[in-house]
Amino acid sequence: MAFAASISTTSHILSSGALPHKKKISSSRCSALSLLSRSSLFRTGLVSQWGRRDSACGRVSSSVKAVLLDESKEKVRLSKGDMWSIHKFGGTCVGSSERIKNVAEIIINDGSEGKLVVVSAMSKVTDMMYDLIYKAQSRDDSYIAAADAVFEKHRLTAMDLLGGDDLASFLSRLHHDVNNLKAMLRAIYIAGHATESFSDFVVGHGELWSAQMLSYVVRKSGLDCKWMDTREVLIVNPTSADQVDPDFVQSEKRLQEWFSRNPCKTIVATGFIASTPQNIPTTLKRDGSDFSAAIMAALLRARQVTIWTDVDGVFSADPRKVSDAVILRTLSYQEAWEMSYFGANVLHPRTIIPVMRYDIPIMIRNIFNLSSPGTMICRPTEDENEDGQKLGSPVKGFATIDNIALVNVEGTGMAGVPGTASAIFGAVKDVGANVIMISQASSEHSVCFAVPEKEVKAVADALQSRFRQALDAGRLSQVAIIPNCSILATVGQKMASTPGVSATLFNALAKANINVRAIAQGCSEHNITVVIKREDCIRALGAVHSRFYHSQTTIAMGIIGPGLIGGTLLDQLKDQAAVLKEEFNIDLRVMGITGSRRMLLSEVGIDLSRWRELIMEAGEVADMEKFTQHVHGNHFIPNTVFVDCTADSNVASCYYDWLRKGIHVITPNKKANSGPLDQYLKLRALQRQSYTHYFYEATVGAGLPIISTLRGLLETGDKILQIEGIFSGTLSYIFNNFIGAESFSEVVAQAKQAGYTEPDPRDDLSGTDVARKVIILARESGLKLELSDIPVQSLVPEPLRASASAEEFMKQLPQFDQDLAKERKEAEDAGDVLRYVGVVDVVKQEGRVELRRYKKDHPFSQLSGSDNIIAFTTTRYKEQPLIVRGPGAGAQVTAGGIFSDILRLASYLGAPS
Repeated sequence: MAFAASISTTSHILSSGALPHKKKISSSRCSALSLLSRSSLFRTGLVSQWGRRDSACGRVSSSVKAVLLDESKEKVRLSKGDMWSIHKFGGTCVGSSERIKNVAEIIINDGSEGKLVVVSAMSKVTDMMYDLIYKAQSRDDSYIAAADAVFEKHRLTAMDLLGGDDLASFLSRLHHDVNNLKAMLRAIYIAGHATESFSDFVVGHGELWSAQMLSYVVRKSGLDCKWMDTREVLIVNPTSADQVDPDFVQSEKRLQEWFSRNPCKTIVATGFIASTPQNIPTTLKRDGSDFSAAIMAALLRARQVTIWTDVDGVFSADPRKVSDAVILRTLSYQEAWEMSYFGANVLHPRTIIPVMRYDIPIMIRNIFNLSSPGTMICRPTEDENEDGQKLGSPVKGFATIDNIALVNVEGTGMAGVPGTASAIFGAVKDVGANVIMISQASSEHSVCFAVPEKEVKAVADALQSRFRQALDAGRLSQVAIIPNCSILATVGQKMASTPGVSATLFNALAKANINVRAIAQGCSEHNITVVIKREDCIRALGAVHSRFYHSQTTIAMGIIGPGLIGGTLLDQLKDQAAVLKEEFNIDLRVMGITGSRRMLLSEVGIDLSRWRELIMEAGEVADMEKFTQHVHGNHFIPNTVFVDCTADSNVASCYYDWLRKGIHVITPNKKANSGPLDQYLKLRALQRQSYTHYFYEATVGAGLPIISTLRGLLETGDKILQIEGIFSGTLSYIFNNFIGAESFSEVVAQAKQAGYTEPDPRDDLSGTDVARKVIILARESGLKLELSDIPVQSLVPEPLRASASAEEFMKQLPQFDQDLAKERKEAEDAGDVLRYVGVVDVVKQEGRVELRRYKKDHPFSQLSGSDNIIAFTTTRYKEQPLIVRGPGAGAQVTAGGIFSDILRLASYLGAPS
């Protein structure tokens, strides 16, 4: 038999080559090895498993027997080509009797002329087999019970699937195999050690059993089906990197020999296992069953390989990290290779090599969702664009690797010195570390590379030792370690020679406030790799995926101050959320609402139809630090915005820290922009230096575009001369109605009754609010003024400024009506009207707030209700000022202005405009 020689070879490996040489082998170990080599297992057991033809493959037809008996007759030729289809079923697919039946049904329904099916061990069985070896060499007596559990799992499955002679035959074989395994494990138990080759032989039994059971089930349907122990066919050469290289010439020869003895149209083959050229059992290592299928496809020149799994195909990103990741209909071999190397759940890179050689496509299908078309990995076509990507998008997918450390070797002594890189990576090789990514600037001043975090200490120690003299002499300045990193890979074959891909990628990362620590791109341009902080990984992945795909721009929102303005905004968000999501791909998720006393937090987004009752039912004590951490700490959403709807200076003082953390800020709160000048300048400088946005349109004109108009003028090169306006909706209403015989106190009382004033009308009549708006516009225009620099004409009579309450103030206000009545009469006599205005005089570099008189044909005299009006006098609009007019007060228009800023932020972050 072909494998007879391997019995003694395996015994030799176990008894000599792989045992430690530092100590003399104990007598008990010698006894164990002697027992193992003398046992009937090694005399007959392996041959019964590897060499048995009739029982393992079913009854051999008389024609094949004739071939075996008379070698002079012509062998049965193995046809190759498109007649063959290859299927591979993983452990999950054959994890139970019911699933094995489903697999058999798929095989039976495949109309291909020839079918080769590669199967893994039943789910968890390979781990159970490794556990047997671990327990035996640890001298843990529970290995016997564990072996019985393996036996029982397969016995119960077989009893559910098979009957009659098939069941009896399989159970007899299973019982024999497990008894032999126990004898082997007993020898390992005594020796306290097992070689890799011996371990490979033990763990391969799971595939043997699943292949046999599946072949019996398929054969029951009447198909001509036999099972193949691929250790008789696949020959591989182990390499130094814990990998194996297929020997296609020898494997093809052995496949022909196997088929000559076992001609059939359906073959169920064991995955994962193979043999060395010396007929020693080995494995194709983890994910080896996919590799088995690819090798078999290459040997048969098959039409297609279908990898059956438990997902619908290959995703554009890990769906556990990016909720709107899409199934890719096609991938090129190179794209699949790149994505799998960087951790995507595609295929092992080795799997792709054999099929690329013959342009054999690989289909990834979901056995639990046969309606899903899956993903095809093949040579790309020119008109491929069906994955839901933006038109012409060159990026196919994204993958990440976590738990990475960067090693940076730098020093001026490296530049122009041949052999430095060789010495660095030679030291890394000596400790057996895997270099995942390398980056070096053209100055040769430094080399940085990424390694698994668990290997970085050994790498650092090796480099410190290797370059000790250079470090001491100062030729190298440091060997620095940057831990807690992740790698993000952007993959796409069409990236090659497409301008702007890198710009788009880095722009998306910058807008999500992600710092890139290292970059690498090969000249093939199929992959751009960046190293980022581990804590930023999911947020970065979401940001770049959103930018390159037609996925939603998702923003996590925290609403601060759910009072009149904030509550109105929440209601507007509720009414518009569905339209924004469906028509504009903008997903606004309110993750938290906080007032001064209570807050409401959610992991997925607050139901805005019930936010008022939820904050009462499920709210907790307000805690701004916890609120910030919760809303911004959701790594699945790359963008965070806080909307401050308060007038609280304490909340405004948080803006700087929020912006520094990458949290966008939108507010109608005037306190930050009208507060101390140094704090304002610090805040604006931070905003300009980062991609974090700070929008405050509603601070001046509620829903009117005052700030944006001013910026538009300045950015287009216009020069502001003066800004003059009626900035208070309350005071606009009061002076629009302060006509005829109405007294000032009566008009103020009417405004208060109508809800136009603050609870205490002095807050409006003092002019402070208007002064804050003036200082904001002055600073936007480039003036460096403090609030105290603005002279304000207060409409609160001096004696009433210290009144104990608003009621007391309103009671005494009529006593002072005559002053303003006199001023009104003088204005009317001159054909004028009174208006309370704020002025920014850029030429004189000053601002003021005062009561002014205007002719009745002046635009400021034409107002009604609570409208605001602002006039921009500039070098372009000198003779006829640019006028902005409209409602300047009220919860609806103010909330609308805030909402407009939110949508502007979404547009900046990538939403369609």
